[in-house]
Amino acid sequence: MPHHARPHASPFGRPDGPGAHRAAHTTLPPETPVETTTRLRPVRERRTGRAIAVGVCAVLGIGLIGGALAGMWLAAAEPGEPAEPAGYTQAKDLWHNAPVDTLFPRTLTGPGAGPGGAARTWTRIVVAPDAACSPAVLAKGLLATLRPLGCERVLRATYTDATASSVITVGLVFTGADATTQRTLGQGLTTRLGQDVPPALPGPGTVAARFGAQQRAGWWLNAPTDLPVVVTAVSGFADGRAVDAPQPADRAMTAGRTDATAQSGLGHEAKNITLRFEQLLRTAVAPPAKDEDKDAR
Repeated sequence: MPHHARPHASPFGRPDGPGAHRAAHTTLPPETPVETTTRLRPVRERRTGRAIAVGVCAVLGIGLIGGALAGMWLAAAEPGEPAEPAGYTQAKDLWHNAPVDTLFPRTLTGPGAGPGGAARTWTRIVVAPDAACSPAVLAKGLLATLRPLGCERVLRATYTDATASSVITVGLVFTGADATTQRTLGQGLTTRLGQDVPPALPGPGTVAARFGAQQRAGWWLNAPTDLPVVVTAVSGFADGRAVDAPQPADRAMTAGRTDATAQSGLGHEAKNITLRFEQLLRTAVAPPAKDEDKDAR
């Protein structure tokens, strides 16, 4: 498939459907007062015996109430089955239901994505066909981690920045994990995988023509807790220069570093573009409410 054409079959998905259903506006009933007022009764003279009895009852009552509250607190503290995040099931099918331009926009903005909060704009230059999970498209450690959970499909695209001096491959790895497992998956995933750098996706005839294994400079990956997906990114220089040791984004972003990867902001780009794609996926399964309001008008 030509790298600029849509992938085969799906191509990742189908066009967007009709607008969302418009909810009807309802009027809430008037609020019911919590308290009511009654006529006060005269206060009778207190007797010692009665006061003692009342005190004993009060102590017993407080004990019972305290026990009940403690039971409620303990019950609330017990781990229960967490609710599935909204859109979690729908997200599992995005890889073949959503259009290519939804999952991989032709142009992507990244406010504050560069060093010092500088803005970034990325342009898509190549899209790969959706692929089965294999060492050709996934780092070996990530593949070994996801296989027991169900690794469904991998989508990849490569972008370049506005100056065409850097390139970055983004991967969307759809999993079969349930919501509970997905929450656990993301905890320290980058640390566990060590130097398991995602593969680069070159683009013949583009500025990413020489983007291969030796050109990978900064990388990052994340498994959001509310989506059945792992987002990966690996960045490099568009001029094809080799890099001795690719760095995780958090290391490349450390203040005071003077190496080329850190100075060029390739760590910032790798990390921030993964965050941007997580937002895109959430929007794909749950469009912003303001868009629905606009349709309603």
